[in-house]
Amino acid sequence: MHHLVTLLTYGTSCNIFHISLFTLNFRDHSNFVNCIRYSPDGSKFITVSSDKKGLIYDGKTGEKIGELSTEGGHTGSIYAVSWSPDSKQVLTVSADKTAKVWDIMEAASGKFNRTLTCPGTGGVDDMLVGCLWQNDHLVTVSLGGTFNVFSASNPDKEPVTFAGHLKTISSLVLFPQSSPRTILSTSYDGVIMRWIQGVGYGGRLMRKNNTQIKCFAAVEEELVTSGYDNKVFRIPLNGDQCGDAESVDVGGQPNALNLAIQKPEFALITTDSGIVLLHNSKVISTTKVNYTITSSSVSPDGTEAVVGAQDGKLRIYSINGDTVTEEAVLEKHRGAITSIHYSPDVSMFASADVNREAVVWDRSSKEIKLKNMLYHTARINTVAWSPDSRLVATGSLDTCAIVYEIDKPAASRITIKGAHLGGVHGLTFVDNDTLVTAGEDACIRVWKVVQQ
Repeated sequence: MHHLVTLLTYGTSCNIFHISLFTLNFRDHSNFVNCIRYSPDGSKFITVSSDKKGLIYDGKTGEKIGELSTEGGHTGSIYAVSWSPDSKQVLTVSADKTAKVWDIMEAASGKFNRTLTCPGTGGVDDMLVGCLWQNDHLVTVSLGGTFNVFSASNPDKEPVTFAGHLKTISSLVLFPQSSPRTILSTSYDGVIMRWIQGVGYGGRLMRKNNTQIKCFAAVEEELVTSGYDNKVFRIPLNGDQCGDAESVDVGGQPNALNLAIQKPEFALITTDSGIVLLHNSKVISTTKVNYTITSSSVSPDGTEAVVGAQDGKLRIYSINGDTVTEEAVLEKHRGAITSIHYSPDVSMFASADVNREAVVWDRSSKEIKLKNMLYHTARINTVAWSPDSRLVATGSLDTCAIVYEIDKPAASRITIKGAHLGGVHGLTFVDNDTLVTAGEDACIRVWKVVQQ
């Protein structure tokens, strides 16, 4: 170990301070030194290592004066250490998935006080890699990104636990009937998080088959996912418990999953070359097309679908049982369609494309309801409606989210600049004036929409 002490020399007309620089070298650990921390009073510093030891040194001379006891010690590498505010205790965390509190005695030895057990699944992600003792809070951080906050004055109390995504968030789904409102978020690494309005983190949903997620749809009693193969998984959901998944091969990699909200056993899946109808986990029809599909949406009652294509066209299909019939083709977009959503009152639908344009259409007349939605500077990734169908929001690769009011010109938009570094990938309205966004930065943010 290297101990470096620097004293500053600085001179003015009134004062002269002297500087000296010296280095002390120690090799008391037999493996990597992972963390070094001075005590708040400056009298000592402690080092922790992959050799499972914690060594205590004099803060002035660098002389070794003690170490943490092996009794009650860690059984894995110690990754981090933090001092109590009064410099009388330390908190350590380890690869053995435990946190420990130590009393630093007068003789500078560390006596085991207690073990703090963090909840987890027992996997590698539960290894503890960071910690902080801040006032009465003992904070630990796991390799999987889970924070546990214990009380120093009441360490037997169950810790407050929260976490988030570590990868790009690809979708948000609102459960509008839940009280309080609940949102599920997904990332491509297969993580599904639950968020509760007014509370925040509501836990992680653990699937038995933790595959990657490309497309996602959900209702309160079922999750539907697809990854980077031809399979679609339907997973029963009971509270925060996932049941056994049923999978079905749809003949191609899905690019959109759509549940008919009024009869969620019915799903419409699109691949690059076909439209697939599912009833529960059974394929009831596959319709091949002669264009490249890029996005789709199904009406709540499952009788109509809008399919977007690489050529920028929107094709309207009627659905009768297992039969899909093309009824109309809409042309306005100048690039591949990226997102389509029906309004909650089903009187309109919104579409967006790679060429930064969004359009709102009247469902019955097939005419444009709101145009000139051209205020993004890059591809639009997602669109969402407010519950009253009065507002529509768009999220883009340009890091911004834009909110439009249907009855006003597009120029009267509200722009949320820099909503997510790297781009916005998920949008949902919790209520008529609260927008939730998610993006490339693995963050979820809540915005209050104030009408001008």
